[in-house]
Amino acid sequence: MKDRKLLNIELGRVSAEEYRALPESGLVVVLDNIRSAHNVGSAFRTADCFKADKVYLCGISAVPPSAEIHKSALGAEDAVPWEHADDTLEVVRRLQTEGYTVVAVEQTVHAVQLPDFRRERDRRYALIFGNEVAGVQQSVVDAADFALEIPQSGTKHSLNVSVSVGVILWHFVSPTVQ
Repeated sequence: MKDRKLLNIELGRVSAEEYRALPESGLVVVLDNIRSAHNVGSAFRTADCFKADKVYLCGISAVPPSAEIHKSALGAEDAVPWEHADDTLEVVRRLQTEGYTVVAVEQTVHAVQLPDFRRERDRRYALIFGNEVAGVQQSVVDAADFALEIPQSGTKHSLNVSVSVGVILWHFVSPTVQ
C-alpha cells in the first residue's frame, strides 16, 4: 500500500489565538537555567505540540523575542504563554501553592522511573527541566514533590534537554500509558 504525506493545509493547525483558547492540559513546563536559546525554542515547539499551558523561563534561560528561539520554535513562542522569572525556586513554590504537583526531571537516588509513572488525570503538573550541564538545581530538586527519570542504557546517561522535554510530555499526554 502506498502512503501519501499530508499537505500542511490538511493538518488542521490552529492559530496562536485558537491555541490559547483550547482547554487547559494541566501541564506547565519550567526551564531551569537553559543556556541554549535553541533548546528553549525547541522546548516551546514541543510544548505547543503537546498543548502545555505555559512555559516558565527561569534564570539565564533566553526569552522571546529571539532569532535563535524562533529558529527552533517556528513561532510556537507566540502561541504558548510564557513568563520569565529570575529564581526557579520561587516559581516552584508559587506553582505548589496554586495546586501543581512539581516534578523535577532528573536522575536522583529516589527518582521514579518513567515507565513506572502514571499521570493522575485530575492533577496539574509542573515539569522542571534543568541546565544542559548541571541539570536541575539541587535546591529545586529538594523543593519538588518528586523526581522523574528517563531510563537510559547508553554510555552518556543523558539526553539533550530538548529531547527530554519531548519524551516526558509525550508520556504525560499519551493515552497508552495512562
